Amino acid sequence: MKIPVDDIPQSPKEIRFSERIEDLNEAFVKGNVRDFRFPPLLDVDLVYYRSGHEVFFQGSLVGELEGCCSRCLESYVFSLDSKFDFVLSPDPPKSNQKVEELSREDLGLSYYSTEEINLAPLIREQVMLALPTRPLCNENCRGLCGGCGANLNHEACACSASVEDPRMAIFRTLKVGR
Repeated sequence: MKIPVDDIPQSPKEIRFSERIEDLNEAFVKGNVRDFRFPPLLDVDLVYYRSGHEVFFQGSLVGELEGCCSRCLESYVFSLDSKFDFVLSPDPPKSNQKVEELSREDLGLSYYSTEEINLAPLIREQVMLALPTRPLCNENCRGLCGGCGANLNHEACACSASVEDPRMAIFRTLKVGR
């Protein structure tokens, strides 16, 4: 969705729309990351307004995504319900310096430089920020056995109970108290 900057009012305006995010699937596949699958559309509720030249956005994202559990590697569906807010400032004029150091205040800013603001990349960015860093199908997921690969959520491990760590073998030869 695109919003012309001149049409952004000073009083808050609310809109609801669905944003296409399925192209995030391609970005994840290219990066060899298969942790998430994105639906074609995500529902967005957005309130926006302008104060001077700065444009303020507050909203929420709602949708169902598919994740791959980082412990047991099984697919699961989870709800994404995330709130966000960000401010866009006009692109600062370019100075004559070729390399410019960012100040601490510049790190949190985003800019717009055209007569209309394309919300699609901003919404995709908010989706990425809302994703869990470690996707888990369940907080109590037991994962896979490191020896035999059994999914410990569904079956018992076929490995012997006393698998010794070979890195500790030298300590087993030590005599204590003699």
